[in-house]
Amino acid sequence: MPEGPSVRKFHHLVSPFVGQQVVRTGGSSKKLHPDGLQALWLQDTQVRLVLHFGGGGFLAFYNCQMSWSSSPVVTPTCDILSEKFHRGQALEALGRAQPVCYTLLDQRYFSGLGNIIKNEALYRAGIHPLALGSLLSPSRLEALVDHVVEFSADWLQGKFQGKQQHTQIYQKEQCPAGHQVTKEALGPPGGFQRLTWWCPHCQPQLAPKGPEQSQVS
Repeated sequence: MPEGPSVRKFHHLVSPFVGQQVVRTGGSSKKLHPDGLQALWLQDTQVRLVLHFGGGGFLAFYNCQMSWSSSPVVTPTCDILSEKFHRGQALEALGRAQPVCYTLLDQRYFSGLGNIIKNEALYRAGIHPLALGSLLSPSRLEALVDHVVEFSADWLQGKFQGKQQHTQIYQKEQCPAGHQVTKEALGPPGGFQRLTWWCPHCQPQLAPKGPEQSQVS
């Protein structure tokens, strides 16, 4: 699954075609017949189909899912790269009594956040992927969201500059501090399991909170 920065760069590249009319089509699709798009107007772009426009330009979509929509469906409040990203909504979701690595991949609250961003943000925040959000203090949850947004924004900027994104924990055998990294497929019961990398030393697991214990600060 492409992550937010990749999709946002794609959106930036295709946005000049918004408002133009399709004059010719090509390619193939199992769900949509390209000929049915001829003479239609591109209203918006959201991140095998080829659309040719009157100005001479064309767009090619590879390995994508397509469906008919009467109007664009946009939820900028959950888009981690949007200025309208709703931090409060994201923090509320992270504070639930479930592993934070599950919540981070929930596109209802963190649209565009994929496995690379999940691993990097958790490592930089020093949080174990299976830590329950309800055991983390508000300041640690705030820091986690900060790392999500900052890493994603830096990745997007690097893409426009032609730079490869540097990762500290994703697909590494050792963390930057020289500790051995643990790798395991993690995910909700009955749900999709994603490979997760973390440092047991830099991201220690939290003990269950007792009746007299407070949140970890």
